[in-house]
Amino acid sequence: MGEFPLFHGTACIKSGALGARKLRGGRNPQPRRALPSAHYRDRTETTESFSLDFTAVEENMDNFMTQVKNLAQSLYPCSAQKLDYEMKLHFLENTSVTCNDGTPAGYYLKESKGSRRWLIFLEGGWYCFNKENCDSRYETMRRLMSSSKWPQTKTGTGILSSLPEENPHWWNANMVFIPYCSSDVWSGATPKTDQNDYAFMGSLIIKEVVKDLLTKGLDNAKILLLSGSSAGGTGVLLNVDPVSELLEELGHTNIQVRGLSDSGWFLDNKQYRCTDCVDTINCAPTEVIKRGIKYWGGVVPERCRQAYEGKEWNCFFGYKVYPTIKRPVFIVQWLFDEAQLTVDNIHLTGQPVQEGQWRYIQNLGTELRNTLKDVPAMFAPACLSHEFITRNYWTDVHVKGTSLPRALHCWDRSLQENSRNNKSPPKGCPVHLIDSCPWPHCNPTCPTIRDQSTGQEMNVIQFLMHMGFDVQKMAHQQGMDPSKLLGMLSSGS
Repeated sequence: MGEFPLFHGTACIKSGALGARKLRGGRNPQPRRALPSAHYRDRTETTESFSLDFTAVEENMDNFMTQVKNLAQSLYPCSAQKLDYEMKLHFLENTSVTCNDGTPAGYYLKESKGSRRWLIFLEGGWYCFNKENCDSRYETMRRLMSSSKWPQTKTGTGILSSLPEENPHWWNANMVFIPYCSSDVWSGATPKTDQNDYAFMGSLIIKEVVKDLLTKGLDNAKILLLSGSSAGGTGVLLNVDPVSELLEELGHTNIQVRGLSDSGWFLDNKQYRCTDCVDTINCAPTEVIKRGIKYWGGVVPERCRQAYEGKEWNCFFGYKVYPTIKRPVFIVQWLFDEAQLTVDNIHLTGQPVQEGQWRYIQNLGTELRNTLKDVPAMFAPACLSHEFITRNYWTDVHVKGTSLPRALHCWDRSLQENSRNNKSPPKGCPVHLIDSCPWPHCNPTCPTIRDQSTGQEMNVIQFLMHMGFDVQKMAHQQGMDPSKLLGMLSSGS
């Protein structure tokens, strides 16, 4: 688990030891969420800190973390450390690496002094692949192409949260959020020139952020988790090996680089209805990337480039690039991903779904399952959604009784065990989690669905009926009584 700084300030150490002894045998006090008063936040005394080694309490980590947090908060009045949950904006030292419009690229950072774990998150937000749709994107979504209006601070949510109850195993890491302003699925290496209206420098932005962070403590890191959602999730697959290779070239061979790709495992499948490639929404996935990679000057990892020479666009599709990646990567993917359905021309708004669309949606779940079956570390719930790891409900969704934070913790542990040459994964700690039920939202812990026309929440049966789900027909297909099928749906089994 590594070491965590716990509290600072000499006056508290004695009471801290006593408090810890009491807590071991005592009842859990109720957690307190209140932030400290300004009086304490503004104190700046010299402080000393000490670390705790957590390895001895791995088995009962959740309970232990609750106790540690209660203890730390009860001691807070005599602490001088500022509890600041916000990440702060930094622009890149190398000003030649820019957003699409030539404004400086940058990142948000919340340091965690004493922690040797770093989490870098790549933001998502689609892409553009020619002058027309990039011009349109610049008019309607300028923050995804320019840093001119970025706020000075950002509060992390989900896996970027600094609160243990929201982020049980990574709350204490150094958090880095890289805003997406290159529109190139984090792949481009082309500057803005008189000939190019826009810069596409996504892959270079990541490298420059890593170089800047080496002067801010990353040089002392033990683990660097490169994570991202949607286009950022695909960006992880394209950049996890290059980031590790960059650190090795710079002499930082002790930093273990890993990937966490959320909602970026797209399929190059046939669309439900074929349409001309006029904009980002209607264009088939393969066509977007074939055009985009040329327009962006996109680069792909060397091993994948060699595997698909002349057809490098293949490397943007998870199941094709994944076997070429050397570093460990954990895949998070909704089995019925809304962005995938959108590019496949299935639009789930208003009208009930026709039978052909319903079959297409079910087949998508089957296809996705097939591409994930050989991925050792992954979390794939049968839900209709998009993006996951920064959502506030990311602790609530379970696959086979295990939550995603728990699965990531198990993955951490299995990688530690592997590095000690113990090949068997920890008992009762699964990392390969995929729903086997066949339709969207058949998992009762899926996020709530709202009717897009009324905003009302829908239960599973309402949602399936809205989708044109025929209970009689489905029961017949499954060889069961319709009332039994309805009962199973209601209970979420």
